[in-house]
Amino acid sequence: MFILLDVLVFVGFIAAVVAVGVLMSRHEKDSEGYFLAGRGLAWWLIGFSLIAANISTEQFVGMSGQAARHVGLAVASYEWMAAITLVFVAFFFLPAFLRAGIYTIPEFLEYRFNRHARTLMSLLMMLTYVCVTIAAVIYSGAKTVDVIFQETTAAGVARDVELFGVPVDVTLASWLIGIMAAAYVVAGGLKACAWADLLQGSALIVGGAIILVLALRALGQADPASIGLSPEMADAGALERFREVGAPKLHMVLPASDPFVPWTALVLGLWIPNFYYWGLNQYIVQRTLGSRSLAEGQKGVVFAAAMKLIIPFIVVFPGIMAFTLFSRDMQADAASGDNRKTLALLEQHQARPQESGIAFAFDVDFARLYPDVAQHILAFNAQVVGAAPPSISASGEMNAKGFVEANQKLLAGIAEKNAQADTSRRIVIQKELIGYQYDSAFGLLIKKLVPPGLRGFVLAAIFGAVVSSLAAMLNAASTIFTMDLYREYLHKNASQGALVVVGRVCVLVFTAIGCFISPWLDDPKFGGIFTYIQEFQGFISPGILGVFLFGLFVFRAPRACGVVGLILSPVVYGVLKLAMPGIAFLDRIAISFFLVLVALGAMTAAKPLAEPVKLPEQTKIALDSSSGAKWAGVAVVVVTLILYGIFW
Repeated sequence: MFILLDVLVFVGFIAAVVAVGVLMSRHEKDSEGYFLAGRGLAWWLIGFSLIAANISTEQFVGMSGQAARHVGLAVASYEWMAAITLVFVAFFFLPAFLRAGIYTIPEFLEYRFNRHARTLMSLLMMLTYVCVTIAAVIYSGAKTVDVIFQETTAAGVARDVELFGVPVDVTLASWLIGIMAAAYVVAGGLKACAWADLLQGSALIVGGAIILVLALRALGQADPASIGLSPEMADAGALERFREVGAPKLHMVLPASDPFVPWTALVLGLWIPNFYYWGLNQYIVQRTLGSRSLAEGQKGVVFAAAMKLIIPFIVVFPGIMAFTLFSRDMQADAASGDNRKTLALLEQHQARPQESGIAFAFDVDFARLYPDVAQHILAFNAQVVGAAPPSISASGEMNAKGFVEANQKLLAGIAEKNAQADTSRRIVIQKELIGYQYDSAFGLLIKKLVPPGLRGFVLAAIFGAVVSSLAAMLNAASTIFTMDLYREYLHKNASQGALVVVGRVCVLVFTAIGCFISPWLDDPKFGGIFTYIQEFQGFISPGILGVFLFGLFVFRAPRACGVVGLILSPVVYGVLKLAMPGIAFLDRIAISFFLVLVALGAMTAAKPLAEPVKLPEQTKIALDSSSGAKWAGVAVVVVTLILYGIFW
């Protein structure tokens, strides 16, 4: 499958990235140099670094996987709305942060509210980084490697290719990716990340463009019948074919009931994680905190906003085409993976369902593709519950949804029984059976379309994106632990050298934790890696954004608002998730955010500060705003609105 040229290109590119990162950061020895690149980053480094830190296989695997689903182009709102968000961040958030001279985002809360707010936010972000984002990015990269390094046997079963007798699976790939990222973060900190990002961000865009062109070419050359087109489309060009087969997915609006991106989320829900991510997320904002001036930082942020506009064209569009071209492969990936183990368990216990202690879940794709099996599972689960099996005919789209709805009712009954039973008698619901492995979409594009030689570069670009995002998260997590927790509570008078050592040790520890968690995320119950990340960030993003909005713009908000907002958000979101699981997570975010604002507003009205808090002001960084960046920001907003008008 791979030739020597692929290997040489891949290894050469990755080696160059690591070498450049370490070489350009070899003089950064104190905490400001290690964690903030000596506050000397230029705008073009900031822009590329923001994109490289953000775009990873979270997008190439997760977002293209969502595009392959029914979600389609609607998932592009995460990118296009981010462009507008970045412009706002550049001119409203960034000046306040640079003026205060902070190392970390939680540090700002101590100056505006109190030390408890800073500590609480630090702990929440540490937990989210290590257990959610770091693990998820490692997994998404490992999943791509796993798909690429699979071969199909004569019996039609997918298996991992072995290197030196060891199968290249998700677990092995996770550790390889983690070690690669940790290597140059430990060596050079933020400056190493920024220079490595310059190479990886450029290669990322070029690699994505290559995939887009090759996917369009494959679509144009495919037999019309094989991609669901009529014979009259035989002479149609690639773009015309794409518009035809992709029409159901080439729009930005989904029903309000959609669990992924309902249209209601475009009103408020999607803005909240965007503002949290781009304005208050340490591993993103850390690049701007390292800028040499406010003007330089603003130009870098707006430059990144402009690049965000092209990301859906190289990630979402190929994901839509991947399902059209390779849906059978996605079906085979699902069938030969965990589905095989789960169905074997069903076969093993089908004679005595009541005594099995297990039940089975499946998605609508599985019910559509295998209606007889879905009907059999319904009968099995009904016997487990002690109910009559639902009567639904075994064919048709509506009946596939009926199967799922009927099974969900049975599983809800099982959940009620479990709540009343002791641990030994609880019924275990098995991993959900799926019709398609959507997260394999981008890996299949690389595996099936990219020719030898070029494949090495594309894989290096995608792999580099993983390493870049992971490095950014590791650097940010180590910064928060070192500056907000270790220096504040464990060793207040630690030397500059000691702080750098602690930061490096943190990188190694967090890498190990992320690599350990990563393989567990292969479970379909998470709804895809992109959904996993967004869902869990929903616990903290409404509270953090609400607290910062009050801290930045409501000058008399009392100091207790910081802690109250940060605690209230995960409580409200968690209650909504348990009590009303049918609400889309973006709508849960919006409700949580609104309730946080109401609570903080009531506190401010009841007991406002007598005088506004005076924040610290540093004198090292020039704080003159960039007029050129303002005009460029306006242009970015206009182009974003035009894109929404075209694809609405």
